[in-house]
Amino acid sequence: MKIALAQFNYHIGNLPSNVAKIKNGILRAKSEGADLVVFSELSVCGYPPKDLLMHEGFIKACEDAVKEIAHECKNIAAIVGAPSRNPHNGKPLHNTAFFLADGKIHSSVNKTLLPFYDVFDEYRYFEPATEVELIQYKGFKIALTVCEDLWNELPRNGHFYYKNSPLETLVTPDTNCIINIAASPFSFTQVAERKKLFKTITTKYKQPLFYVNALGANTDIVFDGGSFVMDIQGGIVNELSYFKEDLAIHELLPDRSVKAITHSDGARPKESIELIHDALVLGIRDYFQKNSLKTAVLGLSGGIDSALVLALAAVALGGENVRALVLPSRYTSEESLRDAAEVAKNIGCKHEVISIEPGITAAYESLSKSFAGKKADITEENIQSRMRSLLLMAMSNKMGHLLLNTSNKSELATGYGTLYGDMSGALGVIGDLYKTQVYELSNYINKIKPNTIPSNIITRPPSAELKPDQKDTDSLPEYDILDKILYQYIELERSADDIKVDGASKELVKKIVDMVNRNEYKRLQAPPILRVSNKAFGVGRKMPIVAKYL
Repeated sequence: MKIALAQFNYHIGNLPSNVAKIKNGILRAKSEGADLVVFSELSVCGYPPKDLLMHEGFIKACEDAVKEIAHECKNIAAIVGAPSRNPHNGKPLHNTAFFLADGKIHSSVNKTLLPFYDVFDEYRYFEPATEVELIQYKGFKIALTVCEDLWNELPRNGHFYYKNSPLETLVTPDTNCIINIAASPFSFTQVAERKKLFKTITTKYKQPLFYVNALGANTDIVFDGGSFVMDIQGGIVNELSYFKEDLAIHELLPDRSVKAITHSDGARPKESIELIHDALVLGIRDYFQKNSLKTAVLGLSGGIDSALVLALAAVALGGENVRALVLPSRYTSEESLRDAAEVAKNIGCKHEVISIEPGITAAYESLSKSFAGKKADITEENIQSRMRSLLLMAMSNKMGHLLLNTSNKSELATGYGTLYGDMSGALGVIGDLYKTQVYELSNYINKIKPNTIPSNIITRPPSAELKPDQKDTDSLPEYDILDKILYQYIELERSADDIKVDGASKELVKKIVDMVNRNEYKRLQAPPILRVSNKAFGVGRKMPIVAKYL
């Protein structure tokens, strides 16, 4: 049997577009001789549809879409993902893989293991399957599974998340293959983890595996694709592209051997920093395209964070579609102004300089009576940041540009940012990158295209330039120490007493952990952040604001 893997970028809720893409994939696979074409999890409606699943009209539209796609399945079969109704007690829906053949729904398989951690909340909507059975087609017996159904074969964080593994019941001695349709979000560790898991599965059950992952960015969650076929020895037979649409044909023989008929030319080994770059570019591009937006604006300070966001946005949208505002105050150095102008020139985007001093002076004068007798402090610094936000949002409103946020994860973690100031924006581009990763990615971009980000921006000490001679290290430790503390607290979820970092005292660790906890209220008001780690701020990290814990 010839099996096609179809890795496409779907748009949540845009059923006409998704259906057209799936139907075109079926026609292409058929023209290339495939007997079966496989699409990703919830491909009909896009993943994750969230509370759209609570709308009756949405579910009815998904049902109609599956029937429409089934009509195309003549002389070829297809597997698509969509929600389906649960006729029994429990949650009203199932997360379903539909097997379509002979112009109709041949059979279906409901997802058994429903993830409830990190970015997932499938128990909110779906009822887990309690029975599993093989799909039989053209003399082959297929163990059809949906994403998480494979993920209980290895322990995570030292234990298994679920009591059972569907494969233990589903796979029999006469099974010919495992097919898994997935929506597995990207993180820079996920690619290796998937392959480790699936190698365990293929060798344990002596089954080839056909894996089709979701592709594309949906708000803050990015899907990398990277679909593949693995043989019974755990070897990769063929791997599809990362962050690009792709389709490839493979032949499965009765003895469970499998070979690639068409090879993908887009897949190749990538370092984690390259994957992060591609994920962020796709995240920006899809956020704009799927929201019918074209142009962006951001504040360009002459520092490394805004320079990196500008470079990424230019790759995603084209330099001509990005506008940079340089917004100096009395504390902005000539060096920063030169660096900002140089990076804008190197990238090829429009930029202009607008002083915030008139607005700052007006604000100080308006508050002079109320602030009489009070010493200058962080209040005056925050006014500067908020004045910049005011001008950026004015440009966004007047010109129709979307404001991109330039805060990094280290800043967001410690509260080193001004609410309604530099934390403003519609999309947090680098909010899941620690400062040390910001430097790493900037150097990678310069490796791809030399001198994109001027070397002076990378080498000079970072500063918010909100008061004379200010440096980040005035209130924060060096970033190579800070980021190690933050990583252990946020990603590894260690307590302050268990965090060990060379060069960091217990008092420093507790101070940093306290800063993270005290600034939760700020992060709740931050824009959605493109997720590239396994623990990003936002939907994947739900912490209380009113709490006391260290």
